Amino acid sequence: MTPSRPLLRLVTIAAVAATTLSLSGCLSAQIPTDVPVSDAPTDAPTDAPADEPTGDLPLTLGFAEGAELPTTAYIEWGDGLMTDDGWVTESPDDGNGGWSYATADGSCTAQFWQGRTSDVAVVAGDDSASSDAVLAVLLQSTAAEITPLATTGEFSYQVGGSGGVEHRQVVGAEGERTWVMAARAFTAVGVGLYVIVDCSAGDAAAIMAEVADKNAIVVTP
Repeated sequence: MTPSRPLLRLVTIAAVAATTLSLSGCLSAQIPTDVPVSDAPTDAPTDAPADEPTGDLPLTLGFAEGAELPTTAYIEWGDGLMTDDGWVTESPDDGNGGWSYATADGSCTAQFWQGRTSDVAVVAGDDSASSDAVLAVLLQSTAAEITPLATTGEFSYQVGGSGGVEHRQVVGAEGERTWVMAARAFTAVGVGLYVIVDCSAGDAAAIMAEVADKNAIVVTP
């Protein structure tokens, strides 16, 4: 298990990619080239999280089950690509909640972020709507526009290959380029995570499935 990464605020994105992508054929949006940054202090624990659900944690983390998390829960990505020969580090951990990998052939990237959602219009007790709100911030849109276009998928929970953490995702394509953006907000805890898979060639959905399978969401009470 990798050392715990700090949780920082998700702030409105100012720098975005120059290429405009089509979101499900009807909403134009831009993928950020850099993860959000903040100078906000962090109270992240330094101990590595456990690999198994413990204490009062729910056995799975569907959207409704997010309300069962204790407010003291620490939530972060587990890094499943660090020792994977199919992936190389593109941008190391920047200390602001973000890092990225690229496939060994350079055709796809996976950009990760984790942090606080104090700047997102989250909906109390509703992790699905709050997850759409995170996507809306990333896409410089509104949750009302995102919700009809987003679908529900799963991240792994505690260990890779397990599934169990519902997320919301949107997809886009332009020519041979495809991308998938998936996010999960944990309203009770006030944090969120996202990953953007962007492929210049190949199937971004298949790569996202691999990323979601290998990179678990790790929770400690």
